[in-house]
Amino acid sequence: MSVGPSPVLQARNLSAGYRRVPCVWDVDLDVRPGEIVVLLGPNGAGKTTTLLTLSGALPALGGEIRWRGEPTRGALHHRVRGGLGVVPEERSVISRLSVRDNLRIGPGPVERALELFPELERLLRRRAGLLSGGEQQMLSTARALAAEPAVLLADELSLGLAPQIVTRLMRALREAADRGAGVLLVEQHARQALAVADRAFVLRRGRVVWSGSAAEARRDLRRIEGAYLGGEHAA
Repeated sequence: MSVGPSPVLQARNLSAGYRRVPCVWDVDLDVRPGEIVVLLGPNGAGKTTTLLTLSGALPALGGEIRWRGEPTRGALHHRVRGGLGVVPEERSVISRLSVRDNLRIGPGPVERALELFPELERLLRRRAGLLSGGEQQMLSTARALAAEPAVLLADELSLGLAPQIVTRLMRALREAADRGAGVLLVEQHARQALAVADRAFVLRRGRVVWSGSAAEARRDLRRIEGAYLGGEHAA
């Protein structure tokens, strides 16, 4: 029996929250090279809190985070010396700067970003604040992927975007994984995410309630949606 690659990023018994009040408990998950792991759940399930903690933006309240098998400390060792990329939910572009300047301040070369998203080339001189939501999300994703991170954390890429833009972004994540990156994708919209994912976790009320292969999740999606992905409106 073959053994897959070792995890790059791991959470073990992770608890997380705000102002020392946990809203996520005992989460175990890992991200391996060359795969997309999707973290699903309704609003308020704790998905973004989990991602922020894994990125180092929030301190863990319990358990541990490991990078290549070693425990991390502090602000996630400055995002583990550049090996961890993040695309946050709020589309982190600088509105007053041009697309070109937004790419220049990223961790990777502008040329690489344009190879990944050639759609941005015609927009290089435009102010980022004048872009559509989909164009801003492509810019944010291109900037993160241009650095060729070992692991990319992506939060709700599809939020408020047209289906064709979502398809384009998901394809870019799949291509990054096929080049060897590990990707952790937080999503509410299960079908689009599972179409490109390898494994899935479902978070509800701060706890993992289901995990398995993306193929299993696709086959059983109606039951998973009915049991776990209904409307939930917590913090």
